[in-house]
Amino acid sequence: MIAVIFEVAPEEGKKDEYLDIARSLKSELEVIPGFISIERFQSLVDPRKILSLSFWKDEDGIKEWRNRTTHRKAQQAGRNSVFEDYRLRVASVIRDYGMSERQEAPADNIF
Repeated sequence: MIAVIFEVAPEEGKKDEYLDIARSLKSELEVIPGFISIERFQSLVDPRKILSLSFWKDEDGIKEWRNRTTHRKAQQAGRNSVFEDYRLRVASVIRDYGMSERQEAPADNIF
């Protein structure tokens, strides 16, 4: 599993525009093979920042999404007029477990 962590600080007054662009792309994103989920969060430390966290089965789906024309246009619009700054991180998930799904929990994890 791969996590794509997109942290963005929209220009002042552009937060709603960013969220509208993201919302308009969601239905296209959800049909890409390998896509698992996406959520957005607002920073409690810096309210300007929004974090978009998506999970993917493999890099093929990420590549397809990255190269979609609509996504490319949204990226360009963001860089040209919506984003003050952004950072993108792509990371492999080492473990994935929760309170009741414990298969990947380390043996020394007692909780």
